[in-house]
Amino acid sequence: MTASIVGWAHTPFGKFDTETVESLVVRVANEALADAGISAADVDEIVLGHFNAGFSQQDFTASLVLQADPQLRFKPATRVENACATGTAAVHQGIRAIAAGAAKIVLVVGVEQMTRTPSAEIGRNLLKASYLPEDGATVGGFAGVFGGIAQAYFQKYGDQSDALAMIAAKNHKNGVANPYAQMRKDFGFEFCRSESEKNPYVAGPLKRTDCSLVSDGAAALVLTDSETAKTMGKAVNIRATAHAQDFLPMSKRDILQFEGCTVAWQRALQSAGVKLSDLSFVETHDCFTVAELIEYEAMGLTPRGQGARAIKEGWTQKDGKLPVNPSGGLKAKGHPIGATGVSMHVMTAMQLLGQAPEGMQIKDAKLAGIFNMGGAAVANYVSLLEPVK
Repeated sequence: MTASIVGWAHTPFGKFDTETVESLVVRVANEALADAGISAADVDEIVLGHFNAGFSQQDFTASLVLQADPQLRFKPATRVENACATGTAAVHQGIRAIAAGAAKIVLVVGVEQMTRTPSAEIGRNLLKASYLPEDGATVGGFAGVFGGIAQAYFQKYGDQSDALAMIAAKNHKNGVANPYAQMRKDFGFEFCRSESEKNPYVAGPLKRTDCSLVSDGAAALVLTDSETAKTMGKAVNIRATAHAQDFLPMSKRDILQFEGCTVAWQRALQSAGVKLSDLSFVETHDCFTVAELIEYEAMGLTPRGQGARAIKEGWTQKDGKLPVNPSGGLKAKGHPIGATGVSMHVMTAMQLLGQAPEGMQIKDAKLAGIFNMGGAAVANYVSLLEPVK
């Protein structure tokens, strides 16, 4: 590829009553430019990832990035949206601008503010990332959609409650070492496995610990062409990208296959000329634990129906053969929708340069994969990153 990440910024994820979408955007935009050592005047293009769907009264938010610095005025700025993959959609849009020769320096920002919205509205907003003619009346909102997927998986392959609890426990344990994570608490397997007053069933077989968090937060990164990257203080190369968009209605596909995820992984690995086993770690989209389980299969880590092996045999632990979500994933880090994909790229870039927080760093990380998903395996994005050699 022709693009590299040369700077970044990341707020903690959580509940922030004193922040707004604008304040979060301005903060990370300025911090990312400062981290890259780049003036706002040097930016050629701006891409903002912001799902919104009713979470913020202020829509039409691309120009909010200009609030960070008057020198951003009159720069091309575009907001992109692709459900929960909005952040990576923004990153890939910036990469394409550089690959096309339309820009040398692109500022990418991802943001969401969700916690000010009443619970019932949160459910309705998130359900907009499904096919409303079929799923609009789903009890439990988007959790209900994935509760149905989990139920169908259990019916086909047997009860996987142990595997889901192990995934939740892994990601919460990993999140303890991530200072940006919303929930930094090691709950352990027994708590995640057991129904309790603090861990009730939410939808189908999914308990509270199987569901990612409602979050506020933002992340940003600076992309440059590969030649410019060589002159920068730090640089992580985008080795390959892939995007596979699937049908929105689940009735038109086998939802247990996550076929778009498979296609995106295959395209990215083929483009880079590498195998899954060449990766040092993966950050994957665990909006619900059952999503991570199926993604093990879709990325090719295990055969179909055998995803539980990867977690039960320790493959995806931080010291396993393919660590998955060393950041804590969406499960522990939080999931401010428009920020998530940008965050995944920032976390991965930190790892590859040996700059991840203590306790989170994967030793000798050389090549990493990111999978960010919108809807129920509808928008599927993969990025492969490596340090600039």
